[in-house]
Amino acid sequence: MRTILNIIWLVLSGFWMALGYALAGIICCILIVTIPFGIASFRMANYALWPFGRVVVDKPTSGAFSLIGNVIWLLVAGIWLAIGHITTGIAMCLTIIGIPMGIASFKMVPVSLMPLGKQIVSSRTGDIGYVH
Repeated sequence: MRTILNIIWLVLSGFWMALGYALAGIICCILIVTIPFGIASFRMANYALWPFGRVVVDKPTSGAFSLIGNVIWLLVAGIWLAIGHITTGIAMCLTIIGIPMGIASFKMVPVSLMPLGKQIVSSRTGDIGYVH
């Protein structure tokens, strides 16, 4: 079921969302100071391509620099990305078939707000970092 949902997601919105995140990542990596934001953007692009069956968890090694970076990210880009995910999620939830895609879009809001200090892991039992 996850594969079917991921394929539908990829066709309807995942490809375009991932493309936007990847473009932002390239721009951030060109500007040397913002490379951590670029890496986080590439991670979110990967998540935007195939969100079903994966979850976002806190990275145990993140520290104060992640917090400071997240505050900067929130003010510069995070709030706009979150508004986009919320708007897309509401639009997708208008149809019964779109409800799982809308939920996936809502699931991306926290990582779009504060991507630094997070990691994306499989939601299958037994994976490190996932709590049921």
